[in-house]
Amino acid sequence: MPATETARRTRCMRCAGPLPLLARSDAKYCGDACRQAACRARRRDKAKRVAAEQTARIPSELTSRARWVRHVAKRPMRTDGKWASVTDPSTWSDFTTAATTPIGEGLGYVLTAGDRILVVDLDHAVEDGRVLPWAQRIIDALPPTYMERGRSGSGLHLWFRGTLPAGRRIRRGELAVEAYADGRYIIVGDRVPGTPLELAELPDAAGVIASLT
Repeated sequence: MPATETARRTRCMRCAGPLPLLARSDAKYCGDACRQAACRARRRDKAKRVAAEQTARIPSELTSRARWVRHVAKRPMRTDGKWASVTDPSTWSDFTTAATTPIGEGLGYVLTAGDRILVVDLDHAVEDGRVLPWAQRIIDALPPTYMERGRSGSGLHLWFRGTLPAGRRIRRGELAVEAYADGRYIIVGDRVPGTPLELAELPDAAGVIASLT
């Protein structure tokens, strides 16, 4: 055999059984069943790698709670493809399950009052890769905490420990601030580099947010 010629595979890469006699020279699997099983295994492995990467960039205060959903077009979705509800815990999943399923477009986290986790959402806060002055003033006035860039690329989510009796939504000029701690879900974005991988405490959140706006 010439040195440049590659030996023909004779065994299935999935089940190690013999390849069909008339299989193509580049065949790897003995049939459709093994080919499909190998494809599913690759998807699972990829999902696990993605989940591991996400775990490394999301605070354990969030990943340790079974508050996770998937989403499609901003609607929360269960990991089985049915619609989820922010008021029905049976439709939520643990982080690993939600992170490794291919359903939907991405991850979402459900906020519930008993968890004492709240999110301050600065909408249209980033332009051409720079945080706008009004948003930077708010960020500077709050304790350093875990912060994400929203899916749109122009919003910022600041995550805190604290309570908020009712959600807030404020629009004043270019300022666009929302804050929620219950009955909402947040589409998880990408961690802003350099921000803490933990949630800061925000005492008197309602008063603090009112003073910022």
